[in-house]
Amino acid sequence: MKTYTRQKLTFEQFVEQCPEEGLYELVDGEIVEVRATRNHDDVANFILFGFNDEIRRLNLNYVVNNTAVFKTITANEIEQGRKPDVSVIDKDTWRSNRSAYSALEEPIQLAVEVTSTNWEDDYIDKLDEYQRLGITEYWIVDYLAIGLREYLGNPKVPAVFVFLLDAEGKYQRTLFRGLERIVSRTFPELALTAEQILTA
Repeated sequence: MKTYTRQKLTFEQFVEQCPEEGLYELVDGEIVEVRATRNHDDVANFILFGFNDEIRRLNLNYVVNNTAVFKTITANEIEQGRKPDVSVIDKDTWRSNRSAYSALEEPIQLAVEVTSTNWEDDYIDKLDEYQRLGITEYWIVDYLAIGLREYLGNPKVPAVFVFLLDAEGKYQRTLFRGLERIVSRTFPELALTAEQILTA
């Protein structure tokens, strides 16, 4: 990860100053490049294409992409700019200003993070920020089983976690492994197993 800024930036400054080439997040006021292995990209793309197929099949009012950045707020009221590996966004929200860059301030429908070496971001920081923002559904795809044993069990086994907002605005977590079919509120007819995703 490379950091590009010295002064702490707001989300608006981040959108203005973010380099055009590459993928970036705003983390603690600094522009941070997001890089991924081919394996990571394969898993994320498998999910993206699966969601896209479902949106087309059922003519759902969503768009799915891997470039959208949106503003979150930390517990300490610091503005962050997050770019999930896969984002599912209400089509009307996305198309309300099509000439704008892909930065949003509204909550999206579903965010997917495929874990990498900075797994704490996905399990702790982003989980909290996405819950605060009100993202209805959040997936953590831990294909390397690098999260803590308290999440993955002992021995640690790769898993897909689906977090759904409850009536109090708190995430409730469900773990999926092996041949278990992923249960999604956004895509209730989705026919993907944890194993298909984790071994993509």
